[in-house]
Amino acid sequence: MKQGVPVHPVWLPRAGVAAAVLGLTILFATTLAGAATACEKLGNIALPNASIDSAQLVPAGGFVQAGGRGAANTFANLPAFCRVTATLTPSSDSDIKTEIWLPATGWNGKFLAVGNGGWAGTIPYPGLASAVMAGYAGAGTDTGHTGNNADFALGHPGKLIDLAYRSIHEMTVQAKTIVNAHYGTPPKFSYYNGCSQGGRQGLAAAQKYPEDFNGVIAGAASWNQMRAHGARVALNLIVNKDADSVIPASKYRMIHEAVLNACDAVDGIKDGVIENPVMCKFDYAQLACKAGDVPNCLTSRQIESANAMTSPLRDPKTGRILFEGHLMPGSELGWATLGGPEPLGLAVSGLRNVVFQNRSWDYHKMNILSDVDRADESDNRVMYSGDPNLKPFFERGGKLLMYHGWNDQQVNPLNSVMYYGNVVNTVGKKAANSIALFMVPGMNHCSGGPGTDSFDKLKILEEWVEQGKKPTQILASHLNNGQADKTRPLCPYPQVAKYKGSGSTNDASSFACGY
Repeated sequence: MKQGVPVHPVWLPRAGVAAAVLGLTILFATTLAGAATACEKLGNIALPNASIDSAQLVPAGGFVQAGGRGAANTFANLPAFCRVTATLTPSSDSDIKTEIWLPATGWNGKFLAVGNGGWAGTIPYPGLASAVMAGYAGAGTDTGHTGNNADFALGHPGKLIDLAYRSIHEMTVQAKTIVNAHYGTPPKFSYYNGCSQGGRQGLAAAQKYPEDFNGVIAGAASWNQMRAHGARVALNLIVNKDADSVIPASKYRMIHEAVLNACDAVDGIKDGVIENPVMCKFDYAQLACKAGDVPNCLTSRQIESANAMTSPLRDPKTGRILFEGHLMPGSELGWATLGGPEPLGLAVSGLRNVVFQNRSWDYHKMNILSDVDRADESDNRVMYSGDPNLKPFFERGGKLLMYHGWNDQQVNPLNSVMYYGNVVNTVGKKAANSIALFMVPGMNHCSGGPGTDSFDKLKILEEWVEQGKKPTQILASHLNNGQADKTRPLCPYPQVAKYKGSGSTNDASSFACGY
């Protein structure tokens, strides 16, 4: 068909009309395909407050993380993907390194942002790899600094804002632009997945930028992070206040077995996991030494420390609760995380750089009566992500899937219970189909432990967002050398899995969710 020569369909025979329509369809499809940008040319895209540093096609199995592969290449099975690296500068003090990974083939039409842990400071490559393996266009960031500590924050309040919420938002906005440019179409659905610090980042995204994601997975979310850091250091000082108060790590197993003997069978079966630790009322005085400090008992001071580990942190003078959360029965093997000889390093780093703004600050000088409150206010609450009003996110159809291990030894499990309750109470009935919390019996911080900690969180969220199937239970497994040796249903809080009375206790079909 020559340009400028009109062709009227009424002049064509029926076969000619069909051919013309087919030709226009092919032309339209070709035009859409032409809108896509080749990987190497993505570096030419202009982005506001950002620059693309590199764009290159990585062959299948060809990705090598900075520093080398080490003993094993954990990325050997990665398919080919387009790797885009960028630097985001939403403020004059921002230097946010971001990577966007785009599957070379088999893109599922969706976008997945992955979160960080600790104080961040590195690109979450394992999360990016998982995204690409599942067919997603993925994005991850170092949040604007290097190093898994809070040193970056001293004198740089803007960088703390980047970590708190700005980096994930800016990364998501820019990544979607790159996805659209590369494939010639925007993602159909956008998701977020993170645990611990990453869980808090997910809550912050839902609260501050309800349009960024269709669904958010928030595991073990440390939404009250600075107050939690203050409480962690305070607890460590209490259980180490003198030599008589210290519980040696060698006694953790003895305490754990005593707690299991008292509470394991409350759910009807004895399997080394406490299904509902809230129902376990263990009195550590039962372990009191009869004659001297020996390995199979606790001294009176050690009993006080055990109670401190498993109770809300209180002002020793007034009894006022300084921090509601605490470790739960069943977590005893992990007590060294908060109750060891020294406080959790992540917490001390936060207090030094953000609260007291002095890297030489000695945690032994902490004033428990005032400094937990001080920690909560120290950052102008930019790291606080406890706003329960998720109505804007829910009204856009957003879904929030929360999970937390009852044995979590670092971020107390009641954190998620409290936030879930706050959202339900604030939003009301409209929250019923938009938020779900699954507490995982026997799971440690984000994963691990004797519980069934392995489950496909992303698939569950996808079905909820895309098909309207809110999870009524989740099939989870415990893996031993990569093989499932036990399955169990995880139940939406406050339901718990109850044994039906027959069948293998290692088989999920033998259990049902109930109250």
